[in-house]
Amino acid sequence: MSNFKLIGKTAIVTGGAGGLGLPMARAYAEAGANVVVTSRNAENIQKVADEINDKGQKAIAIPVDITSEDQLDELISRTVEAFGSVDVIVNNAGRWGKSQKAEDTPLDDWNHIVELNLTGCFLVCMAAGRQMIKQGGGKIINVSSVAGSKGNPNQLHYSAAKAGVLSLTNNLAMMWAKYNINVNCILPGLIATEELKGYNFIPPAVDKEGNPVPRLDLPPNPEDVANLALFLASPASDSITGELIPIRSWLKLDRFWQ
Repeated sequence: MSNFKLIGKTAIVTGGAGGLGLPMARAYAEAGANVVVTSRNAENIQKVADEINDKGQKAIAIPVDITSEDQLDELISRTVEAFGSVDVIVNNAGRWGKSQKAEDTPLDDWNHIVELNLTGCFLVCMAAGRQMIKQGGGKIINVSSVAGSKGNPNQLHYSAAKAGVLSLTNNLAMMWAKYNINVNCILPGLIATEELKGYNFIPPAVDKEGNPVPRLDLPPNPEDVANLALFLASPASDSITGELIPIRSWLKLDRFWQ
C-alpha cells in the first residue's frame, strides 16, 4: 500500500545496529527511505549501512553520541547534506541500568541512566525538531518502555527516565503540532531480541507437553516493533500525534505489578 511507503523520505535511526534499531533500519530501507544509521559504534552501524546498500537501497552510517549537542547538530547537517531533509527520526538509543534496590541506587548510576535515556532523547528531539520546523514538518518517534508507564522493580533510574520520555512526547506533540511535526512514542515490553534470548528472559515457544504457545502469549519479535515504527513514519499515520503506544502482546508481567 502506498500509504506505508517512504519513497523519497529520509529516516534517522539512533541505536541503529541494536536489537530493535536494526529491524527498523531495514524496514525503512525496504519501504524506500534513505536511511541514516547511527550509534556510538562506528563499525557496527557501517555493517548495517553496507547491508542496506548491498540490496540496492540507500544508507549511510554516522557515529554519534546522543548526549553531545555538537555531534547531534553535525548528524543533522550531514543528513541534510546527503539527502536534503530529515523526515523521520527514531529515538531508539538507550540502555537499562544495573539492577538494585531503590534505596541503594547511587547518584552516579541515576545521572548516567537519565542522561542516556531521557536527556539524550531530548537533545535528539531538539536537533531534529529545529530542522523539521525549518523544512515544514517531519515525524519524531521516541522509544520508551512499559517500564515508563508501570515501573520496573530494581530499575528505578531507568523507569523514571523512560517515564520522562512519555511526558517529553506529549509536550512536544502539543507544542510542535503547528509546525506539522508528529511526535509519538512506542513503549516496548519484553521483546524477543537476541540479547534477551541470551539472558534466558524469553519463554519458549512450546509448552512442557510440546504444544505451541499461542502467539499472543509470547513476547513480540523485534520485527513487530519495526512494523509499528514503519506505520508511525508513514503517511498512514499523518493524523496521529502525541500517542503512547505499547507493544507487549498479552504478557501479564508487562501489564500488572503482580
